[in-house]
Amino acid sequence: MAATGAKFRSLNAHSLRQVSKILTSAASSRGFATEVTTPKPTTKRRPTYFKDGLNSVPSFSKFVGLPEEALSKEDAFELRTAMVGPAGRKKQITRLPEWLKTPIPNDSNYKQIKKDLRGLNLHTVCEEAKCPNISDCWGGSNKSAATATIMLMGDTCTRGCRFCSVKTSKAPAPLDPHEPEHTAEALKRWGLGYVVLTSVDRDDLADGGARHFTETIMKIKQKKPDMLVEALTGDYAGDLEMVEMVARSGLDVYAHNMETVERLTPSVRDRRAHYHQSLKVLKAAKEAMPTLITKTSIMLGLGEQEDELWQILKDLRAVDVDVVTFGQYMRPTKRHMKVEEYVKPEIFEMWRQRALDLGFLYCASGPLVRSSYKAGESFIENVLKKRKVATLLSDEATGDLKVVV
Repeated sequence: MAATGAKFRSLNAHSLRQVSKILTSAASSRGFATEVTTPKPTTKRRPTYFKDGLNSVPSFSKFVGLPEEALSKEDAFELRTAMVGPAGRKKQITRLPEWLKTPIPNDSNYKQIKKDLRGLNLHTVCEEAKCPNISDCWGGSNKSAATATIMLMGDTCTRGCRFCSVKTSKAPAPLDPHEPEHTAEALKRWGLGYVVLTSVDRDDLADGGARHFTETIMKIKQKKPDMLVEALTGDYAGDLEMVEMVARSGLDVYAHNMETVERLTPSVRDRRAHYHQSLKVLKAAKEAMPTLITKTSIMLGLGEQEDELWQILKDLRAVDVDVVTFGQYMRPTKRHMKVEEYVKPEIFEMWRQRALDLGFLYCASGPLVRSSYKAGESFIENVLKKRKVATLLSDEATGDLKVVV
């Protein structure tokens, strides 16, 4: 049986080899139903590298979380451009310089302040004017360390300055008679040491809103006498009696913004705002209360010339203005004036030093500085406190001091 099995396996293997030869011969003698075609040679593709733009990977520093190397001064201050718009109608724009970029506000303290303001139906110029410092000023570990500029008399202005994003109307809503009380109560809750009040222009009112402003300041001082109050006011259509009323209301700093040089005033500000009228407002406030600190703000980047900036500084010192700030004009929307120049930080520093050399008490100057800027407020707060201490010591030395609180 074993011999028979071995013989069968040998014959079977022989048969398989024969069948394989027959199939191979048949395949070579006739074609299949679908012939296999040889692919045509193609051009060789360029290999893909990691250095290619679409295949780039984060740098090693970014991957492990190490800080990136700081840009050189030349690279940081270089203005970059980009082409935007649909095909065939693209136009070149200048990208925002690195020194003007600020973080998006997303802080719990920021949200809480916003909630408090809406709950009392109060508005801030920080929001309405799209201030780039809102994240910085409204941030911090607690509300008492934050600063916010309260905007009185609603959020709609009767004027239409070409640089400002506040809403405008010929007939805004009537004044809220409870606003002075609500404002004073909110500021008392926050426990701030320094507050800035401003307002829209209300040319529809007989007094321009001066009495409303005055009442608010008086209520704040009643609820928290030690709080320092800065009032950033309009020009009240040149009515200096209204200026004097606000100046005598108990506030500590009277501010009114010049905004720009004399030549550009007609094209930048509303037609009812005048360069020399603003100088008269600042002069009248100082004359009404000589102890007041008077303050103004100037925007750069609107096309002003160096000699024009020298002149406005000299005009301000002639009416005894104490504080001036310089900031970069930033276009709120495409409907507003375009930016003529992004002024570099060293130019701002130069004008800060020039202002101090002319005799200003303080000058805040920088791309992100605004008229209500907490760095400047801190300095003014210290000046005012020192003045009060000096007054107390002087009264004590002359025997005029009656009560010390």
